[in-house]
Amino acid sequence: MFTFEQMKLLKSIFWILWRVWFYLMMAVPILLMLPMLLLSILRESWYPYFFVMARIWAKFILFTCGFYYKIEAETEINPSQSYMFVANHTSMTDIMLMLAVVRNPFVFVGKKELAKIPLFGFFYKRTCILVDRSSPKSRMEVFNRAEKRLGQGLSICIFPEGGVPADESILLDEFKDGAFRLAIEHQIPILPMTFPDNKKRFSYTFFSGSPGLMRVFIHQSVSTTGQTAENKKDIKDLKEMVREVIFNQLSKA
Repeated sequence: MFTFEQMKLLKSIFWILWRVWFYLMMAVPILLMLPMLLLSILRESWYPYFFVMARIWAKFILFTCGFYYKIEAETEINPSQSYMFVANHTSMTDIMLMLAVVRNPFVFVGKKELAKIPLFGFFYKRTCILVDRSSPKSRMEVFNRAEKRLGQGLSICIFPEGGVPADESILLDEFKDGAFRLAIEHQIPILPMTFPDNKKRFSYTFFSGSPGLMRVFIHQSVSTTGQTAENKKDIKDLKEMVREVIFNQLSKA
């Protein structure tokens, strides 16, 4: 029988090896598909081909790291409709899970810091809309680039908490306005999604997590028809409504 200290040591070794394995699995499919990935980012109009490979990349990581997902959907995602996809944000695996479950080509709006990750960052900064939240100019550029992408028939994905809360005891942080302002300005529906297990499976706390089930709840889409971005109440009401949907689902988990 192992002593408590020995068990603790074994768990620590497992977590270290597993975390290293995760980042290795992030790199392997990128290297294998590198020529096709490089080709797919030469033109913005070729983004849907990049998106297909990004979904393969995401599913490869989830599968090889022992994650499997189950989808419970209240609605069907219309393949010909542009959406604003939003979800709670607690883990790097949120990116992979979103890519794995959504077939509609979409573009992430995310923090510029992720562009520093070797290899992954190279493609991230060339295919996603990066935002420097400390810069008003950067936030304005996000709106311009999102408008262009939506004009190409793509969807947008934003984690509206604006980042992963430093305090992991927070169930769901307050939402920023950006996703809801964009959705209203472009009159596209918002599709809320809840990821209740990702924090438990692969949080930013290094010595934590485990392979296993990741549930995905796809909620009813929320219309923005008739709302205006100039009306701050429209943005506030929409933001609070969507947050309540996700919060209520997290509370049940």
